[in-house]
Amino acid sequence: MGTNGIKHVRIDERLIHGQVATMWTNTIKTNRIMIVDDAVVKSDMEKVALKTAVPSGVKLSILTVKGAANNINNGKYEGQQVFLIVKSPHALRGLVDAGVELPQINVGNMSTKAGSRQIKKSVSVTEEDLEDFDYLLKKGIKITAQMVPSEDAVEFASLLKNKK
Repeated sequence: MGTNGIKHVRIDERLIHGQVATMWTNTIKTNRIMIVDDAVVKSDMEKVALKTAVPSGVKLSILTVKGAANNINNGKYEGQQVFLIVKSPHALRGLVDAGVELPQINVGNMSTKAGSRQIKKSVSVTEEDLEDFDYLLKKGIKITAQMVPSEDAVEFASLLKNKK
């Protein structure tokens, strides 16, 4: 089976975040960070900030869900080591719906919002997030929660069960 180039998928509201980005980039030996977020694509300010935050030697793609799905499905990143980062599971659900195969999903940071509840130190989920995670889990995608590479990955489904 051909690889679509996606090496690691992370949900982190801060997207490319200082040390975290550098640690993950080094750990997974990525050569491209792909931000998939319909809103960020439209925000010049956020794009500039992201370009500044990218570790040196790493390419950056900032794409809509649709654009990313098209590129990935057309084999644009084959043979690359893509580190895909989104702010919420909703973008990943969109990618999966568009036929993108995700290796597994690592949940890093989802901040507290109105109507969300905390399920782990840095992870709070809303009802919509829960529906999206449920959808992704039902598709057989492994989801773990892990802030930094040195921390043990926790099965996400077990976090959800504990908090129901």
